[in-house]
Amino acid sequence: MFNLVKILVGPISKILDKVIPDKDARERMAHEIATMAETQTFELAKAQMDVNKQEAAHKSLFVAGWRPGAGWVCVTGMAMNYLIMPIGNFVLAITNPDVVIPALDLSQMMPVLLGMLGLGSLRSYEKRNGVSRET
Repeated sequence: MFNLVKILVGPISKILDKVIPDKDARERMAHEIATMAETQTFELAKAQMDVNKQEAAHKSLFVAGWRPGAGWVCVTGMAMNYLIMPIGNFVLAITNPDVVIPALDLSQMMPVLLGMLGLGSLRSYEKRNGVSRET
């Protein structure tokens, strides 16, 4: 999101160079636009966090359980790729060397899992510092 802000502020600054001749006023206006864009980005992230809190507190498993469900799917995929399939291939190599189970492509799943693990570490940080609410 911050890259988008940088992408948008650059062209606006070039337009300001042509429209506002005073250098100080131009720099002040560019700073105000950049600050306003960053504030909007922050407010958007804050609103998303509020939505996430509402979802997590919901009583329905279909509303509050989708994040843990996505986490378990990622864990299952990793377990398949790094535990079950290598052991299965070892057994197959002994019993039937012509059959090999191909590895899963985890490139789509890893960003999801890493993002969830990052959020999980923040949760652990909150618990350790006594900031989290216990349910």
